[in-house]
Amino acid sequence: MIGYLPSPRSGVLHLGPVPLHAYGLMLAIGVLAAAAVAERRWIARGHEGAEFGRLVVPIVVGGVVGARVYHLFTGYDWAAGGVGGAVRVWEGGLSIWGAVAGGLVVGTVLARRRGLPVADLLDAAAPGVVLAQAIGRWGNWFNQELFGRPSTLPWAVEIAPAHRPAGYEQYATFQPTFLYESLWCLLVFGLLIGCERRFRFRPGQTFAAYVALYTAGRTYFESLRIDDATRLFGVRFNLLLSVTLCLVGITAFVILGRRDRSGEPGAEGSPAPDPAPDPVDP
Repeated sequence: MIGYLPSPRSGVLHLGPVPLHAYGLMLAIGVLAAAAVAERRWIARGHEGAEFGRLVVPIVVGGVVGARVYHLFTGYDWAAGGVGGAVRVWEGGLSIWGAVAGGLVVGTVLARRRGLPVADLLDAAAPGVVLAQAIGRWGNWFNQELFGRPSTLPWAVEIAPAHRPAGYEQYATFQPTFLYESLWCLLVFGLLIGCERRFRFRPGQTFAAYVALYTAGRTYFESLRIDDATRLFGVRFNLLLSVTLCLVGITAFVILGRRDRSGEPGAEGSPAPDPAPDPVDP
């Protein structure tokens, strides 16, 4: 092998006498980055920063709870971890599907109760969310998880024997799917920001584009993974979910664009505006 990407020997960083779990640290950094980006975009849309500030904590809590609950029902090993391990989120096991779903539900409910535009909130948050995903995936590197098939590529990731799946103990390096997903999320972040500036997105389209783009990449990354996972019809459930959500995101993006355009004055199929009245002499 020309080279490989080594894995950290421990998932704990020591700040003097204080131990920090790298997985939780990366998640925290991701959340802070997402909140900063979303707040700036929310204000740029003409809203008050204080409004967004009151939403952040409940949305983050909803995301964390949703992420853990999803993992407990789709990927958690109850026999090995037991009931006590169900709350040890710093050891890994937070699903992005559950995080987005939990945050989406909480954010939508709160926005409606407070009379805030839900579409604006989702569009403001989307680039921040995918940036947080890019950062958070490096927590998986510290935990030596989310890798793919054995590989001898120069950027393959080294995995310690204790973390290798059954049947793959003889292999030392694997496809770094966590790295692929992190880089893909950064690309999606750039695409969302760039396309918003280049094209005139309608409300909700940025979030729909995020869903479509992220899941398009996730479909490929899931096809590389070899870890145990819930399967449906012999296929990884998360892969099937990625394909489904990608199609939903594409459909929503198209429908939102067409629906909003049809309601604009002068658009095809919509009534033309009434002519301005003739001026009246005093």
